[in-house]
Amino acid sequence: MPAARESRRAALLIVGLAAAGFAFTVYVFYPGILTFDSLYIYKDMAKRAFGDWQSPVLMALWMLVDPIATGPGSIFLVTAALYWLAFIVVALGVARQSPQLALLVPLLGLAPPAFVLVGIIWRDILFGISWLLAAGLVFAVIDRRAAVRIPAQAAAWALFAFGLLLRPNALAAAPVLAAYLAWPSHFSLKRTVLLYLPAVLGLFALVQVTYYGVFGAERQHPLHSIMVFDLGGISRFADENVFPGTWSAQESALIVRGCYKPIAWDIYWTQEPCMFVMERLENEKLFGTPALTQAWWRAIVSHPLAYLQHRATFQWTFLAGTNLAMWSRDFDDPDKIAFADKPRLMAVKAVNDALNPTPLFRAGAWLLLDIALCLIAWRRRDTPSGAFILGICGSAVVYVMTFFAVGVSTDLRYAYWAVLAGMTGTVTALQRRRAEAFGEQQLSVAT
Repeated sequence: MPAARESRRAALLIVGLAAAGFAFTVYVFYPGILTFDSLYIYKDMAKRAFGDWQSPVLMALWMLVDPIATGPGSIFLVTAALYWLAFIVVALGVARQSPQLALLVPLLGLAPPAFVLVGIIWRDILFGISWLLAAGLVFAVIDRRAAVRIPAQAAAWALFAFGLLLRPNALAAAPVLAAYLAWPSHFSLKRTVLLYLPAVLGLFALVQVTYYGVFGAERQHPLHSIMVFDLGGISRFADENVFPGTWSAQESALIVRGCYKPIAWDIYWTQEPCMFVMERLENEKLFGTPALTQAWWRAIVSHPLAYLQHRATFQWTFLAGTNLAMWSRDFDDPDKIAFADKPRLMAVKAVNDALNPTPLFRAGAWLLLDIALCLIAWRRRDTPSGAFILGICGSAVVYVMTFFAVGVSTDLRYAYWAVLAGMTGTVTALQRRRAEAFGEQQLSVAT
């Protein structure tokens, strides 16, 4: 009875802290900060023009909730609500064995870099939140009766699918989290390996059917952005212009020695002096066609070391370099701060700028933390908390590492799932082994 009363008090405090966190988030960020990506989505909403460059699922959700607060406010409120709900359910899962420790979880919701990014309208943020909420729901209800557990698990699977549809490049990481959602009481490496390929194929089919069957999304060839970036990198390290098309000697020299930066592909698309690259590829009808794909393959086969140098340089920059975190650019003038007249956001930006040089804002630091948590949890993989850590941190490790092959930008938002997994996984790992073992014994008796 005293333990039950302590758990109820902890649950009430967790909900109260999260509710205060949600109110503070709205106070600071509302109506949210638009980025170029989110602005393009909102403009497409007016035309009902679904495309596959940005997720059509995000656009559909935004259209559904837009009447709540026209503009970015509606999708921001959804993001903020799911964010704090995710911290609630994870905390309730931790409170099963450690009620006092669980109170740390909602407090982490205010910690950078998670908090400084939650108000930015990016699908990467909503993706990470959706997956954390999915895992947290299963973790929180594992010892509940079927009437509670089954609906929660169904909601978790829906959130898992939603997150993948927001970020299809998470396909390689998805089976790890799916294995946890399917078997949350313990983690089996053998079972996960056997599940992996069927899960990848099935989830790939889900993306195809949803994007092009349900929404009829226009094929805008987002994968070709990776190819453009790779061709630019290979050109730089092979000291040879490998782009298809017609180029002057001066343009080729600029491509080889002046354009490449391992921070973003859109140097070839939106930034001078190298905008001519995408303009030429589009004018000569190469972008979005098999000709670009063939040129990409030829470049990799002809210059494999240059390709690996480019990819290794990008990945190192992504993991160890300075990552763009909080978005603050004005759409009309990149040198201006979009919210310079909003003291609350400027205060958050000051925190962002002060901590940006630290490991807190390095994708590699969160990757290392997630790897360490997986190693710590491995000995506890036969318990719900160990399985939870391996499910979220394991998928986060795979997700971040896939950017070696598919990454085209080094923004910290691409590691947001790793940030959330590392934060909540750390608190879960702090549970004392003895208390956890006692809790799992009670759980097995009850079931």
